[in-house]
Amino acid sequence: MITAMMLFSTTVAVSQMKVREELPEKYKWDLSHLYATDETWKEEKERLQQKMQKVASYRGKLTQSASALLEALQLSTSLIKEMAKLSSYASMKSDQDTRVTKYAGMNQELQQLFSEYGALTSYMEPELLTLKEDQLNAFFAKEKALSTYKFYLTDLLRKRAHRGSEEVEKVLAYSSLMSGNAANIYSTFMNAEFPYPDVELNGESVKLNAANFALYRASENRVIRSKVFDAYFSKLNEFQRTLGAQLYGNINAALFATKARNYESTLKMALDGGNIPTAVFHNLIKNVNGNLETFHRYLNLRKRMMGVDTLHYYDLYAPLVAKVDLSYTVEEAEENILKSLKPLGTDYINVSKKAFGERWIDMYPNEGKRSGAYSNGSAYDVHPYILMNYNGKYNDMSTLTHELGHTMHSYLTNKKQHYANSDYSIFVAEVASTLNEELLNDYMLKQIKDDETRLAILGNYLEGAKGTLFRQTQFAEFEYMIHEKVGKGEALTGEDFDKIYLDLTKRYYGHDKNICIVDDNVKSEWSYIPHFYYNFYVYQYATSFTASTALSEKVLRGTDADRQKYLNFLASGSTKYPVDLLVDAGVDMNTSEPFDLTIAKINKVMAEMETILTRLGK
Repeated sequence: MITAMMLFSTTVAVSQMKVREELPEKYKWDLSHLYATDETWKEEKERLQQKMQKVASYRGKLTQSASALLEALQLSTSLIKEMAKLSSYASMKSDQDTRVTKYAGMNQELQQLFSEYGALTSYMEPELLTLKEDQLNAFFAKEKALSTYKFYLTDLLRKRAHRGSEEVEKVLAYSSLMSGNAANIYSTFMNAEFPYPDVELNGESVKLNAANFALYRASENRVIRSKVFDAYFSKLNEFQRTLGAQLYGNINAALFATKARNYESTLKMALDGGNIPTAVFHNLIKNVNGNLETFHRYLNLRKRMMGVDTLHYYDLYAPLVAKVDLSYTVEEAEENILKSLKPLGTDYINVSKKAFGERWIDMYPNEGKRSGAYSNGSAYDVHPYILMNYNGKYNDMSTLTHELGHTMHSYLTNKKQHYANSDYSIFVAEVASTLNEELLNDYMLKQIKDDETRLAILGNYLEGAKGTLFRQTQFAEFEYMIHEKVGKGEALTGEDFDKIYLDLTKRYYGHDKNICIVDDNVKSEWSYIPHFYYNFYVYQYATSFTASTALSEKVLRGTDADRQKYLNFLASGSTKYPVDLLVDAGVDMNTSEPFDLTIAKINKVMAEMETILTRLGK
């Protein structure tokens, strides 16, 4: 019924790796808010394992009376809530240092617990699916408290054709023990065992772990960038066969669920959870492909600003304005972020201050720590947590407010909604995070009049557009292509993934038009992207970017009513389908308006940058 909510950022950054014990406590999250000790966690897990046996007592009773249905749903919800809390603790403990096998083991215990629970409750949805609409409406009329579960129950009946018998549901529940294996192996391999290459940079040997790769690919030194890309992608290529087999296995797991659930495609199954029309996905790819000229305008602008004759793929992360060092301490970032959030009101800002002051955030990198950034809002009765790998750059400050947007979304929903309605779709999740980024950019531009610095801030917005709209849509198209091929019975190897990915990347970046040269080693980049294991997750970054662009205009320049609509949206959880929630907030994803507004803004930003460059004689 409910799934734990964890939102991921694609940004990774780190400089000097430290041992965790060397970091000040105030920059480390305090997981004792969840459980005082590991032993407490273990006791709660064992207690829950006993309590969950009670769900079997409702077998055959769910459709007999409104009161029996309510009791069963209340028990189920409370169990899932506690399992999500247990899972949050284990996963975040493991992410602090992925090398610690104890917490990896605790994670595995929770996977088994969820699987056991799924098997115990496998009778529930098949029973519920025998309910007729008039019978369900009668239950709602008799038992007012059932209204809490109205959206869940009516949505379940909507998906009646995709639910099986009790035996089928039990098999599918047990299949979860295997279906996540490819993703788990990939995560363990890449975070803990991948033999990162050593490269000599500036006379020193540097280990190119994922975080250092992200750091040095942004070097101002072009030789370093080229060397780092080649070393990292070449090392990935050594494991092409293994990584290819893993991704192929993941697609097959999705295909198994698709066929078992009677969906026509893995895409349809992935989107149906939120009742999102597949046209939204296809229109995104169509619109982006139809506006690649705007993307190529950005690439040509980057080439002009970098002063290179030929732009290469390894140039895409270098600073656009080499002379401007946009660096911020955590304290400076916090101050800028809080001031940028002023349009969202005092209450929003005060809760954001708690995140910084009450150790909701694990700020800095340490040896063995999970790369990237995320917000975990699945501990309903506590508060959300943020994992960062803060490196002091503008992009890190932007990532921090991005994750804070997720955190505030979870916090406000958890405060307003019953747990049964506290989860929310990834489709709307990225709106809150990217809107925060837009507010930060807008605030920083109002403070800064210097041409060079304005170029840097405007450039940062373009980098976000490149990475979120164009790059994520490219990923989505790649994902669609490989799922379609496997769905038609084709076997794909690492070599096949290489070719598909390289050809697609060359088309997006205008390789054949000499706009940006995509070197052959880029073929391995697909194996660097963990999101391909989440099955049609990434397109939502792009749709959310367009939605937040439209909504940010209302928050910044609209009325108080517009801003209140947005805050109401953040507190709505899963009380409606995602597309409907966005309509309430003020943006309709069934139209091209959000995309058109976004393309117009991107072009407006580029026009200002081109004017500044001309004024500076560049």
